[in-house]
Amino acid sequence: IYTFKKLQPLCDVLITATVLDDKTREPISGAAVSLYDDEGNKVVSKTTNDQGIAEFIVECEKDTELEVVMEDFESKKVQVKGTTDEENNVQISLDPIEKIIEPEQIVLAPIFFEFDKSNITAQGAFELDKLVQVMKKYPEMIIKATSHTDSRGPESYNTNLSDRRAKTTVQYVISQGIEEARISGMGKGESEPKVDCSNGCTKEQHAENRRSEFLIVTDVEKAE
Repeated sequence: IYTFKKLQPLCDVLITATVLDDKTREPISGAAVSLYDDEGNKVVSKTTNDQGIAEFIVECEKDTELEVVMEDFESKKVQVKGTTDEENNVQISLDPIEKIIEPEQIVLAPIFFEFDKSNITAQGAFELDKLVQVMKKYPEMIIKATSHTDSRGPESYNTNLSDRRAKTTVQYVISQGIEEARISGMGKGESEPKVDCSNGCTKEQHAENRRSEFLIVTDVEKAE
């Protein structure tokens, strides 16, 4: 007795990622573009060609993420929604790395930590790598990293937790090749909230108070 099973044809999508300089709108060649699957696993990395293009083949209807890294530009992650179309063209514009440098601090997206923990997450490392990039470009820059918590929990516990997080942040940056003398860290606990929660705060307001800040201790002459 024989049985036959009809196999469905494979369905693939060509993702064409085009990386551009947001300021000049010119293509960026030599950028590292990494493809991540819907579970956050890195699948493959490619380098953009002279037209700023990197191509990937993925399964139909599979959500993916592209991560783009290029010297002198701010790294970026882009979510790519799954589709059944044969081609999916994705344009990614990168800002010059100087955009995250303000007169008194380096402005990064929030550095998230797992609840009650001080280890650096993958998302946190992605943001801290931008700080590393800036500090390598400006070797005279000295940074003071501060970590803050919200007001929930005992004050002494929050101070100790924020101090551990600040020191972990500093150690990560040093591990990426920055001299120890150029970065220090301090936990501020709940002592310097952005939002006063003495009369209560929303979940979003508590999140604003849980933050890391990267203060520039020395002045830096910024490139035009």
